[in-house]
Amino acid sequence: MSGAGLFVVVNHTAARARLAWPRVREALVRAGVPVEAHESTRPGETEERTRDALGRGFTSVAAVGGDGTLSAAANGFFEPCAELSEGSLPRPVNPEAALALLPAGTGDDFARGLAGGRREPLEAWAEKLIRYCRADSSLEESVKRVDVLLGSVDGGARRFICLNAATLGIGAEVAARVAAQGRAARRLPGEARFALAALPRLAAWRDRRVRVTADGRVWEECGTNLLAVVNGTYAGGGMNFSPEASLTDGLLDVLAVADISRPALLRELSRVHHGGHVNSPHVKLTRAAHVRIETLDPADSLGVEADGDPRGQTPAEFRVMPSALNVVF
Repeated sequence: MSGAGLFVVVNHTAARARLAWPRVREALVRAGVPVEAHESTRPGETEERTRDALGRGFTSVAAVGGDGTLSAAANGFFEPCAELSEGSLPRPVNPEAALALLPAGTGDDFARGLAGGRREPLEAWAEKLIRYCRADSSLEESVKRVDVLLGSVDGGARRFICLNAATLGIGAEVAARVAAQGRAARRLPGEARFALAALPRLAAWRDRRVRVTADGRVWEECGTNLLAVVNGTYAGGGMNFSPEASLTDGLLDVLAVADISRPALLRELSRVHHGGHVNSPHVKLTRAAHVRIETLDPADSLGVEADGDPRGQTPAEFRVMPSALNVVF
């Protein structure tokens, strides 16, 4: 690692991240890694602080928190999405800079995907970061250059970058409920929190007529309330949405659960942790570099979440940014 040292941004609003940070800080200090740290307390602050640190010469940023914190930090590696012109991709602040994961969230699905489906402990990721900072291994061995996802919602009114996955419909509603859970639920494992939030949404399942356009062609028009556009393999607290998804293939995996009854949906959800749902005739899968999702009736718009954070409503579009970010792994 070269440059001004390591900048660490901590999601101070999340109890798990607050508890994790002193352990990480002690390990970094013990290893002799020079660190500048910031604890974010408001929306947008992680992105702003990351962008500022890269602008000041830092070439490595570590994020302590969950998938939402990691996604916010990834946004800071690029120029603000609000300044983009239609159809353009954001420019990186420093193309050689690297983002490091210090997972301390509810799902930590991006880290799970990088680790081959395992939920490795925080200490293992801290050790990877220390090895990278010490330059104990070559850049090729310790950094993976991954695709990122550029999304827009509310008909293009809001744009964002995310690393892992976006879900629409029930997935977005569940993410919002997880974020709003009280202290008792927050003590549960991530998978249990997602299951608890999903039950009332599944009971209220109602299909909407949706059109999905992939790379300029209409791929599906179907009744659904559950769609996903994924870059990594896991989302929703360990659900293996697309077992063959790749962070480096320059494509997004698009899934739609189409024209399905509630009992059949429950059966498929029981198989999603192992990826068995992709064999169902009700689960449609394609890959594309550019995806647009809209409801045929605008009054039936679907909620959109990305990396665990609610983003807005359909119409929504997603574009892949190939090999756009270095990630320490």
